[in-house]
Amino acid sequence: MFSTDHMPRWEYRLAAAWVFFILLTLSAASSQANQTADKDTYKVFILHSYELDHVCGQPQSAGVVEALHNSGFSGKKLTTEAYAMDTKRTNTTPQSIAAQAKIALQKISEFQPDVLVTLDDNAFYSVVDALPEPKTPVVFSGLNNLPTASDQTHWLQSRQHPGSHVTGVYEKIHFVTAVQVQRNINTELRKMLVLSDNSPTGKALIRQIREELQQNPLDIEFEYKITDSWEEYQQFITDANASDINSLYPVALRLIDQQGKTYTGNEILQWTAKHSRKPSIPLNFSFVQLGLFGGAGVDFHAMGYQAGLKAAAILQGEDPGNIPIDDAKRYALVFNLPRARNLGIEIPQDILLAADIVYTE
Repeated sequence: MFSTDHMPRWEYRLAAAWVFFILLTLSAASSQANQTADKDTYKVFILHSYELDHVCGQPQSAGVVEALHNSGFSGKKLTTEAYAMDTKRTNTTPQSIAAQAKIALQKISEFQPDVLVTLDDNAFYSVVDALPEPKTPVVFSGLNNLPTASDQTHWLQSRQHPGSHVTGVYEKIHFVTAVQVQRNINTELRKMLVLSDNSPTGKALIRQIREELQQNPLDIEFEYKITDSWEEYQQFITDANASDINSLYPVALRLIDQQGKTYTGNEILQWTAKHSRKPSIPLNFSFVQLGLFGGAGVDFHAMGYQAGLKAAAILQGEDPGNIPIDDAKRYALVFNLPRARNLGIEIPQDILLAADIVYTE
């Protein structure tokens, strides 16, 4: 559990003054959401921090929709609308994020959803947490910077009983488990490099890694490299190739080169797989399909599914303030066999048989 003291949440509040009046229009939707059992049709708005096809956002969105369908909300009974704020590639400054929040709130106001689902931190903190009191029920998925009740956050009393119109799923990354799986494959694992960007999400992931290791120490040396520079990240990989580092944990998902071009997850991870001579553990199991070696990674589809079940419960009449905030429960064991062969690594047969997905080409 993390405080958001180090997260620049003040940046997100730039849009709050402009959108305050929208609360009045959203409050009508709130009263309807508590009486959804009598409705014939339901509306769910999915707000992405990323671009629509992002490797982290798209699986969560698909999981949300699948959970709603499996809960009886499908066909003519459900209308969904999505908006991608694209805050990881294009709209990365406080001013552009605030502008996107303004657009998103206008779209939400016009759509009048029964439930708003947000994916990742930027969408949540720029639109929901920036408002004095959210009125429409909100379910977040993939939140990295989850405050505690002691932070006096207006929407959170406790994780078990949030007490407001907000609930959701915290992105627990199961880092220690991922490292232990890697050590079962390489018993000589002694040193690991963690690569992150300097974004609020990147900082939150580093904090979570350090906290997991404090609770469950491992006799492995961890080196941390944090940068927003594409060129510096490339140099980190080059240096790691020539070092005694045994494995990488790459979670840098937004980097900028000297010409101002932005690189996001797909490009960074594909480049990493092509140029690194070390096996990489995936944060998100979908990263393995981009060329990473594999191991235990968060199942982002399952995390979205968890959030979708909460949204379905709200549509069925549950008070979001009484729906506990959960950790992402499921991680998947996934391997890329061509990458393993390229690295000269033989994955034990018992681990392969336990894997959820094995990519063979």
